[in-house]
Amino acid sequence: MESIWSQTCQIEERPPLPGDAETEVAVIGAGMAGALIASALQEAGKRVVVLEADRIASGQTKNTTAKITSQHGAIYRKLTDSLGEDSARQYAMANEAALAEYRRIIAENGIDCDFEEQSAYVYGDDAEALRAEAECAAALGLPASFTDKTTLPFSTAGAVRFDRQAQFHPLKFLKAIAEPLTIYEKTSVQAVEDHRLVTNRGTVTAEKIIFACHFPFVNFPGLYFARMHQERSYVLALENAPSMDGMWIFADGASNPYSFRRWNDLLLLGGGGHRCGENSAGGRYDELRQRARAWFPQSREAARWSAQDCVTADGVPYIGQYAASRPDAATGFRKWGMTTSMAAAMLLRDSICGRENPYAEVFDPGRFDPETVTGVAEESGQAVKGLARRFFRIPTETAGKLPRGHGGVVLLDGEKVGVYKDEDGTLYPVDTRCPHMGCQLEWNPDGKSWDCPCHGSRFDRFGRLISGPAQTGLHTEP
Repeated sequence: MESIWSQTCQIEERPPLPGDAETEVAVIGAGMAGALIASALQEAGKRVVVLEADRIASGQTKNTTAKITSQHGAIYRKLTDSLGEDSARQYAMANEAALAEYRRIIAENGIDCDFEEQSAYVYGDDAEALRAEAECAAALGLPASFTDKTTLPFSTAGAVRFDRQAQFHPLKFLKAIAEPLTIYEKTSVQAVEDHRLVTNRGTVTAEKIIFACHFPFVNFPGLYFARMHQERSYVLALENAPSMDGMWIFADGASNPYSFRRWNDLLLLGGGGHRCGENSAGGRYDELRQRARAWFPQSREAARWSAQDCVTADGVPYIGQYAASRPDAATGFRKWGMTTSMAAAMLLRDSICGRENPYAEVFDPGRFDPETVTGVAEESGQAVKGLARRFFRIPTETAGKLPRGHGGVVLLDGEKVGVYKDEDGTLYPVDTRCPHMGCQLEWNPDGKSWDCPCHGSRFDRFGRLISGPAQTGLHTEP
């Protein structure tokens, strides 16, 4: 289930860390955020090392729908109401600045990455609410307007349109900007001790440390595990689908909650979102296929993949230091990681280089507004629920009754375990305790993975780690 980006762009391997090293800045993670942060700092004259546990772009970057836009859903009225007009404008202008920076980098370096200007739309069923959103966004300085004309395959009340936005091929762009960077692959950071990073290949001492690894794995300080959750979504790439101008996303409450954008001759149809660890019934790809057959009966599925996004309580990413003398972080990008990765690179570059940045305050990881406090309470409740599943939910199904090609939490020899049964009937039992904080994992049929409903760690059907904040795979049962 590789994305079309992974299928059409290969990035050369880099060697692991050869031993102990010293640098000015160490960046953890070589996805889009890590590479952009390192590139911006290196351009500013800093010595930077990037440490990647797997391969460049092996995490969430390869699974994006690759929109570069300040239109992040119908959010600007909410941000204005909850954070105030000044903070909402900071958020808006930071993302517009990020879009402009992409244009600059691509033009100055002649990067061939299918960069294309498009309008971005958020559609819905409430025309009055969409008009109000457009007016609010325009008042903040964004290129927003309301339209009742769409090219969607179903009727809707209209959409908020943002002009002069963009889309691209993320791996072609990342391959180009990563070329001059010092990146060590297969180098897993296992601990952070003041200015020292302990890896499986040696130690790195750095004046500044930046977490750009999707979800920071250090629990204290920062409390990111209590202030964020992770959500999954699914995409089909369709051949022979009608042309559709622009990039489309739905507003909350829309009767057709799907996203659309084109790349070359393919239409990307996205949807089926859910909180990580809450998809035991599966069927998300099948739901998209049903929609594709109804709307585009001549189309054919060329590829499918899924993505995962960190979501903060107030919808604004955490970029910067949580506290003095602590590592910086760039996380909580929701579905807008391409734009916000660039915003993070600009913000962290300015902070580390001692420059003023007019947009820094709204992204401060140390903020505790009312929505953040509410979010902490909700995430704590979710963790309690996940732990309760582990201690009090007794499975009724035995491993023998699992269909082939499926998994689940079952009884095996009288013990509660997670089991995957392959097509030959071989059983692969694992401990269902997430090694991050002990919550019970749930089987995801669409991803054939073990997913944590508390903090979003994921493991493949054999128990190998896919993504954190967990740092190790699952214990396999004998």
